[in-house]
Amino acid sequence: MKCFQISKWHAERLCFENEGHFRAHGPPTCWTRRSKFKGRIMKRWQLGIALIPIFLTVAAAAPAAEPDLSKLVHLFEYDSHQSLDIHDKTVKDFNCGVIKDITYVSPSGGLVSAYEIVPKGKGPFAAVIFGHWGNGTRGEFIPEAKAYACAGVVSLLPDYRWERPRPWYSEVDDFAHPDLDRKIRINTVVEMRRAIDLLLTRTDVDPSRVGYVGHSFGAQWGAILSAVDRRVKAAVLMAGVAEEADLLLRSDNPRLADLRASLPKGQLETYVETLEDINAINYVRHAQPIPLLLQFANFEQYFDRTSMERYAAAATEPKTVLFYDSAHDLNDPQAFKDRFDWLAKRLAFR
Repeated sequence: MKCFQISKWHAERLCFENEGHFRAHGPPTCWTRRSKFKGRIMKRWQLGIALIPIFLTVAAAAPAAEPDLSKLVHLFEYDSHQSLDIHDKTVKDFNCGVIKDITYVSPSGGLVSAYEIVPKGKGPFAAVIFGHWGNGTRGEFIPEAKAYACAGVVSLLPDYRWERPRPWYSEVDDFAHPDLDRKIRINTVVEMRRAIDLLLTRTDVDPSRVGYVGHSFGAQWGAILSAVDRRVKAAVLMAGVAEEADLLLRSDNPRLADLRASLPKGQLETYVETLEDINAINYVRHAQPIPLLLQFANFEQYFDRTSMERYAAAATEPKTVLFYDSAHDLNDPQAFKDRFDWLAKRLAFR
């Protein structure tokens, strides 16, 4: 949490608004109470100069206005009556089920490719959508989804537009064209909503037991879904970042620092500003009553602990926040066990 020298009134207000967080973690140790003015009455110009730091301090500490949720929800609207035109083929059998290679129509054009992992036996089954990290593929969660199948869960693992063949391929992190990049991300969330549509076409899926697991980029989609699509009954957000600026403008990661140095002045700031309304932190504030599990890495290489704590503090209850001794990939076996157990309880796995 960034430290400010603040007035007594503002400190009391912040402590009231963040009572739960400070009960658990304590207030920042660097907060200090601003001393009172003493001595003779100041001249008007002296008083004006003296008050400038106070005004700046209060402005810096004041929280930014939250975007209107109704406007945010509108970004992800789509025609739910459009045909999914589902095609699938079985690519592997295993002891608890089958893995299918499946495609469905994207509302923004082309086909979404996904793996669908279906348990053996009869339903009703719980269902989970998995969103992989940005540098990964739809195959990231296959081992996990196989384990879920053994617990009676149908899983869907969609790809993203930057994995697809042309003409449906779209580049991501196009810093020179932030409006296009924003559109691609919004379309990806809509494709995740269509993934829910697809799962609910199955007569063996219980619509009251649908969950989501997302890693990194996938966590951003999950944060948005938790606020805009109440069909998701529980969401796991792995190594999610609160906002784009925490990565591109504030990170001390050497690769990201080199990126900042290599781009024209102001380009990243414009990019970050354009994507501001789809930052994950805007949506976890509105997740309630959807329960959230936030999993973070103690050795995260892309953003700092302050970002994680701000993100966790913004998320609504009920929530669980856990940290692991790993880097961004969150490959600690305990992280897998924790999210499996957490989802099993909320989605009534077998």
